[in-house]
Amino acid sequence: MMKLLKYILIVAVIGIILVSVLTRVPDVQDRLMFRFVQTLGGTTADLNDNSLSAVVCGSRSPLPSPGRAQTCVLVNAGGNYYVVDIGDGSAVNLNNWRIDANKIRATLLTHLHSDHISDLADLHLMTWINTSHSKPMDVYGPAGVELVTQGFEDAYQLDYQYRHEHHGDEIAPKDIAGFNPFPIDLSNPVIIDEDGLKVTAFKVTHDPIVPALGFRFDYKGRSIVISGDTIYDENLIKHAKDADVLFHEAQANHQLDIMRKALANNEGLVTILNDIETYHTTPVEAAKVANLANVDHLFFYHLTPAPRNNLTERMFFRGVNDIRKEWSSTKDGTMVVLPLDSDEIIVTEIN
Repeated sequence: MMKLLKYILIVAVIGIILVSVLTRVPDVQDRLMFRFVQTLGGTTADLNDNSLSAVVCGSRSPLPSPGRAQTCVLVNAGGNYYVVDIGDGSAVNLNNWRIDANKIRATLLTHLHSDHISDLADLHLMTWINTSHSKPMDVYGPAGVELVTQGFEDAYQLDYQYRHEHHGDEIAPKDIAGFNPFPIDLSNPVIIDEDGLKVTAFKVTHDPIVPALGFRFDYKGRSIVISGDTIYDENLIKHAKDADVLFHEAQANHQLDIMRKALANNEGLVTILNDIETYHTTPVEAAKVANLANVDHLFFYHLTPAPRNNLTERMFFRGVNDIRKEWSSTKDGTMVVLPLDSDEIIVTEIN
């Protein structure tokens, strides 16, 4: 037995030495990189185009949490993609998951806080360079969305020029760089109605941000509602009525209380933590909203403070199970698939 173990150990050591030596050889390095690059082709994320589905591309608020991007939900209606909010780090997720940028039809902004818009330039790059798009990116949002898109265009004007001059019209056509902003008029709340998809905007309460919006996606008998940032809101309950899925923001004020005590010497941060309690929804309140709206499944997103481990997650959702059972916490990559001609709700993840 000892001889066998010694033999295995010797073989393992020789193997390690051999690998170490070979990976220093340029030809071997080149071949390994060639194989690696080959694996990058195609789309890793299967968003199931024969369905209404959504993947969380950003699950946290501005408060940092490792491994989480700021707010973003990608909705897929039968192969047409719509990005709802695009906070810091979310475009990196979309790139890492190799989302097909040719299928992105528009960006929808719930409101104009930085954690909902900061990756708009990177999303634009995805949909502009080396794609089949034939026009600038459509961006729907509340009043002021034109200022945001114009600001990005001004900031990136030289970038557009440099890339166009370097790559030419085939790769970086200058005439489709930038954005088509569409300010949403809530007197005409249906902002998209095509290919079997109807997207309805509605007002939520996030004072002093007026208006702040939520969105409802109805596609061939299935439905997804996204709350945006809001307090407990009757109008949200109305527009989420009988939806299959509700993505609702959540803020654990009982955890913020602990943070305030622990950070009492940082007066500025304590003030911020006090202020944000006035315009977000607690997990228990969001569960009550889902019940009153009679939604089938509740997904919590835009989590403040986003849980970092099992303990803080249990703390975050304290009391929710007493209110309802059909709910899920989200992280970056959480995906829900709603097959057509079915009541099924499939919860999975992009790894």
